[in-house]
Amino acid sequence: MVTIHLDDLCVSVGPRPILNSVTATFPPGMLVGILGPNGAGKTTLVRALLGLLKPARGAVLLDGRPVAGLSRRQVARSVAYLPQGHTLHWPLSVERLVALGRLPHLAPFSAISPEDSAIIEAALEQADVAHLRGRLATELSGGERARVMLARALAVQAPVLVADEPLASLDPGHQIDVMELLAAEARAGKLVIAVLHDLTMAARFCDRLLLLDRGEVGALGPPLHVLSPARLRSVYGITARTDNTGSWPVIVPEHRLATGA
Repeated sequence: MVTIHLDDLCVSVGPRPILNSVTATFPPGMLVGILGPNGAGKTTLVRALLGLLKPARGAVLLDGRPVAGLSRRQVARSVAYLPQGHTLHWPLSVERLVALGRLPHLAPFSAISPEDSAIIEAALEQADVAHLRGRLATELSGGERARVMLARALAVQAPVLVADEPLASLDPGHQIDVMELLAAEARAGKLVIAVLHDLTMAARFCDRLLLLDRGEVGALGPPLHVLSPARLRSVYGITARTDNTGSWPVIVPEHRLATGA
């Protein structure tokens, strides 16, 4: 199991600072939601977690080791990544695309083993895309493609799974399926980090939320602590209603505040 620690993380893209003094610890067995308005730094944080952006100050530590000092193969074995967008350039079959998740574990020019095949099959079933195995991934709908890319990330079997907007393009039923799957992966001992926009999904499924506000930590903690009416007002500029009468909280944005309100 793996713990990720952000130690006074500051990241700039070109001359522009994006993240400023972000400090947080994410232990295994937890589903962590990363929230914030557009432009708050969520995707930049994800790229820093993966070692794709070099910190201007501070560090991302993977079990105490700076990610910047690890090889790409070491990072790929430890952290599976589900990017947003799901852009595909090659007409691979769904099964072959999901099999790419095993690459970090294979020696050069080695073949897929029976164990790898079993892992690929399990990932196809988990993401509900086994029936698509023979289809070309480039011919799938946006929602189907999103689930196939999730299967590829699951096939890595890394102790950390980072998903950038995993609910984009999915219908409501599959959104619930994906969140239940991510929560199950966390309960099984993985650290799962997901960038989300749906406040109710975040409150329902996540163990902890990190709310980014203009590149800084606006709040970190249990969902209802982070998603308080006052914080939604100050960070998102909205009023929202929270309904706690059901089995989980429902957060309904109601009005956008006037600039400067």
